[in-house]
Amino acid sequence: MAALDLSKHDITADHVVRNASPAELYELSIKNDPRSSIANNGGLVITSGEKTGRSPTDKRVVRHPDSKDDIWWGKINIPLDEHTFKVNRQRAIDYLNLCDPLYVVDGFAGWDEKHRLKVRIICTRPYHAIFMHNMLIRPTKEHLENFGEPDFVVYNAGRFPANPFTEGMSSSTSVDVSFEHNEMAILGTEYAGEMKKGVFTVMNYLMPKKDVLSMHCSANEGDAGDVSLFFGLSGTGKTTLSADPNRALIGDDEHCWDEDGVFNIEGGCYAKAIGLSKEAEPEIYNAIRFGTVLENLRYHEGTRDIDYDDTTITENTRASYPIEFIDNAKIPCVTGHPDNIIFLTYDAFGVLPPVSSLTPEQAMYHFISGYTAKVAGTEVGVEEPQAAFSACFGAPFLVWHPSKYAELLAEKMRAHGSKAWLINTGLTGGPYGTGKRIDLPHTRAIIDAIHSGVLADAETTEDPVFKLSIPTACPEVPDDILVPRNTWDDPEAYDQQAKKLAKLFKDNFEPYAQDSPSEIVEAGPNV
Repeated sequence: MAALDLSKHDITADHVVRNASPAELYELSIKNDPRSSIANNGGLVITSGEKTGRSPTDKRVVRHPDSKDDIWWGKINIPLDEHTFKVNRQRAIDYLNLCDPLYVVDGFAGWDEKHRLKVRIICTRPYHAIFMHNMLIRPTKEHLENFGEPDFVVYNAGRFPANPFTEGMSSSTSVDVSFEHNEMAILGTEYAGEMKKGVFTVMNYLMPKKDVLSMHCSANEGDAGDVSLFFGLSGTGKTTLSADPNRALIGDDEHCWDEDGVFNIEGGCYAKAIGLSKEAEPEIYNAIRFGTVLENLRYHEGTRDIDYDDTTITENTRASYPIEFIDNAKIPCVTGHPDNIIFLTYDAFGVLPPVSSLTPEQAMYHFISGYTAKVAGTEVGVEEPQAAFSACFGAPFLVWHPSKYAELLAEKMRAHGSKAWLINTGLTGGPYGTGKRIDLPHTRAIIDAIHSGVLADAETTEDPVFKLSIPTACPEVPDDILVPRNTWDDPEAYDQQAKKLAKLFKDNFEPYAQDSPSEIVEAGPNV
């Protein structure tokens, strides 16, 4: 294959390694990166450096006349002038040109060729190249020979800091996106997830322009061709519950829904590894092998067996692997229209039921709300759970106003008769400190009952505060946990907690109320 000409990107480096095999990248990582080693299961153990998660407050979007009216400006999309973008881009390129070797990964975003994006990653660490080899859709030899110019380029110079004195910078980290240049520049963070989510952000901008709904969700398919989508924030079970041995996996994190059905954006999975066990999550556990990136995990000296409970580096430990490492993945990752849309929440207040069915209006309300909760204790003096709301269950990656995505979802649900459900994978029997997490086997049984159609016809009771329809029975799930008030020793304490959470929902939804039809506003809880 001819040498890759990167002159159009102002890259003049002599030694460029393009789309190397995982085996070659393993060798280069062990040779050139002292932070890498190989685990007993064959995974590449690597540390991401100082940053062990995304840096959302350092993300910037170029404010340009061609796109400025499309973008939901604010805390999520912080504007950056084009001149500063070019300064940071040049800083990244200057650093990349000093590196030997330089790594390039060319691949695709989107399994549906009608909407496929050609993506080029230019980076300095073999770990980043393996990671994006896993996360992008891998091209064939013929694809590579005819790849041409990419649609979107990521300059990952994360080992080199941004200049914090540059106008518009908040730190030595900067993650900058330009929709006009179709480029992303990364400075001051080596966390690989920035590249993955940068590609997702671009798809979140481009797809709605074509009336295609881009979604932060997982997806799977049953033997009968029935399709389920799982929306949820980190820690709610999105990856775990979609990796079902009885259903084909379409993808674990990023999808689009067009006139033909649902397709995965990615070529791999990026699973949380904290507490991973073969017993609880066999599909994910067995996917970790040679070719998997084990990010910020540690192993036992001597055996090199991974300690999945070790949080020395971070609780945000991750495993990145190609989707075909899941035995029952469906390749190509394309399926039909969803029958069931499942919103997952980790409710640390112990208020929401393990399962409830949603009206179309309630579905829109909960989609826009994007509720979950974070366990308290991370700050001195804070002893109660903290509610977290993330619009469309993925606010950090939205580009348009949330109403744009909500309208597309409503339109597609109406057209295809999709049923919506709210699943609480959090606490039951009380709030954090008193309650216990809903057993994973019970949650799996609930999902199975949704897929079998049993819950669609089940008798229900209405929650008086949240107005949710709660099934009174579900196979293999104790009846007494389905109505959360019944699980509390002090029902009056439950009532107070429910009112508190309802008020948090109402306050969060206030900014969206004026752009939402009255029936959606009224689908929220009683306060």
